[in-house]
Amino acid sequence: MKGFKVFNPDFSCKGMIFEENKTFEVSLPISICSHGLHFCTKASHCFSYYGFDPNNIVCEVEAIGEVQTHNEDSKVCTNILKIGKRLTWAEVLVFANEGKNNTGHSNSGDRNSGDSNSGYSNSGDRNSGNWNSGYSNSGYRNSGDSNSGDRNSGDSNSGDRNSGNWNSGYRNSGDSNSGYRNSGAFCLDENPKLVLFDNLTDINVRDWENSEAVRTMNELLETTIWVESSNMTAEEKEKWPKHETTGGYLKVKSMHEAWSDMWGNLNAKKRKLFLDLPNFDAGKFAKITGIKVL
Repeated sequence: MKGFKVFNPDFSCKGMIFEENKTFEVSLPISICSHGLHFCTKASHCFSYYGFDPNNIVCEVEAIGEVQTHNEDSKVCTNILKIGKRLTWAEVLVFANEGKNNTGHSNSGDRNSGDSNSGYSNSGDRNSGNWNSGYSNSGYRNSGDSNSGDRNSGDSNSGDRNSGNWNSGYRNSGDSNSGYRNSGAFCLDENPKLVLFDNLTDINVRDWENSEAVRTMNELLETTIWVESSNMTAEEKEKWPKHETTGGYLKVKSMHEAWSDMWGNLNAKKRKLFLDLPNFDAGKFAKITGIKVL
């Protein structure tokens, strides 16, 4: 059985010193994660146990003794291990990624500089779309986090071209909008009054951005969730076969699902932050969030 093994810069691993093109042996019986010589059949899995550091040494290896395999990844344990060719870092990048020109690892697309991306030209982690510079985006050209739409520069948007947060509509620059172009046009005011539930308030936008309600949404409102392969159902694994490379998949929630999950974890005091907002309208709140209140 062949694979890859990572060593410290001095060619050591777990107190042993290794060398290229030599064979090493330990006593039987072996026990994976306990006693034996370990490696991974997939290069990307090695970096679950070692940092993705070009100063570390990576070699091709081959088990020529007894072997035991790991249940959750490609980790293998053996009593006799042949250390083969030492890889250049450029070769490591090729083996650790399915795509091309990636500087991270576990990428199945091309030109990614983060980790576990299945799209193209992402500089963050766990993006399944293209040209994202944030994290956990499933759309395209997003510079924020957890966006499932396209060209969003805020966070947790499920629509397109939003520059604010938690918008499920289009081209909104505020927060939690499900309509279209809600911030107006050709405006120069750097701290305008906030519109809530389609009516003007006495709250300035900057005060709103620093409010406890916004802090609560920042901390708890998530429109995506990363599901590890070990927690995926058989149906999810069939639908997302690349989970074997990425280690899981990005599950995208609807805005109603995201709000439902958050609302269920809020105590009465936290819920009151939203129910006491100026101009509160239960009907509009329910349409946007899916939360029905009396």
